[in-house]
Amino acid sequence: MSLSSTNQPTLSQARSRFTSSSIRWGFMWALWCAVLWGAWYVPGSAVWFEAPYIDLSYDTNAEFLLAAAVLTTFNAIAVLFFLFVWNGVLGKWGEYLRTIRQMRYISKWFFIGAIFGGPMAIFGSYLAMGYIGGAFAAISALMYPIIGATLARLWYQEKITRRAALGIFIILAGGVTVYAPGIIGELTGTGDAGWLGYLGGAMAALGWGIEGAIAGRGLDVADPDVGITVRFTAEVLYWVVLILPAIYLFTDQPVVDLVVATFNWAAIGWLTLAGVTFAFCYVSWYKSFPLIGVGRGQAIAALYGLFAVIFLAAFTLDLPEWNFLAGLVLFVTGGFVMYTENDEVLEVVRAVSTDSKKAATATNA
Repeated sequence: MSLSSTNQPTLSQARSRFTSSSIRWGFMWALWCAVLWGAWYVPGSAVWFEAPYIDLSYDTNAEFLLAAAVLTTFNAIAVLFFLFVWNGVLGKWGEYLRTIRQMRYISKWFFIGAIFGGPMAIFGSYLAMGYIGGAFAAISALMYPIIGATLARLWYQEKITRRAALGIFIILAGGVTVYAPGIIGELTGTGDAGWLGYLGGAMAALGWGIEGAIAGRGLDVADPDVGITVRFTAEVLYWVVLILPAIYLFTDQPVVDLVVATFNWAAIGWLTLAGVTFAFCYVSWYKSFPLIGVGRGQAIAALYGLFAVIFLAAFTLDLPEWNFLAGLVLFVTGGFVMYTENDEVLEVVRAVSTDSKKAATATNA
């Protein structure tokens, strides 16, 4: 046997190195997502204090709902713009067109995921930012890994180990800590009528958890950069073609006036900053799923709550209420418990559906 052949790694060693590298990159993408996601809450909160939103009376919940809908629409358009630029730099526009045409086997997953990620999660988050505040909006949505891990277990057979289950339990305790005082106050009549904000936070947690699990199916056969661009293409279509026109036609809310008034330097500046941070946050989020799984990718990205509190405190010079901070500690602890599993446990083996096999065949054809 020659010396060169003895120095070559065996198949099992090469596989082990590839697995370790994939997991390391998966954690890096998820952590980068957390940083950008946390940063997004600064412009997302600040735009509420610019014209025309600071000038609205908000005498009814309908005005809050309209403002959140318009802001979410502008957010989606800004994100899609930066994603188009990103795919252009990577030379993936052709892949984007091929993927979006594969509606039956590939892009349908991103179109479905966009329903939960946009009109549910991002809309709910803007609602929580406007009604209660950025810190609450960031922390309240941190229960989403529970949804994602549960659905990933049911749909992809991703294992929920004892350590992962412990992490989920700790995150759930954090959710009780964050939500319980406000809900009790609302039920006893001692709250500040912020139930719509609490609902928005719950919508964000549920929506992002479901979106991640659905998107994971599409990412079995699609490029992450292209997949997230298809997802935000769908969201822009939902808002611009369906939701805002429906509000205009079937309510007396001043949709057009609010959209036009948003075109001022301050509001557009904050929304542009929100778009660029959220675009690359989502790119990182989607890249982590195929590498470490939906459940773990969501758990690590949930560290965004910590970064959001840090960024918001630096920007506003104000700290959130005690129960928000206590919940944040529990959320971060739960994520850390899930983070510290062995590489062998984190290796993801999914049951690829028949649709995924057909999609791969169609893409390669």
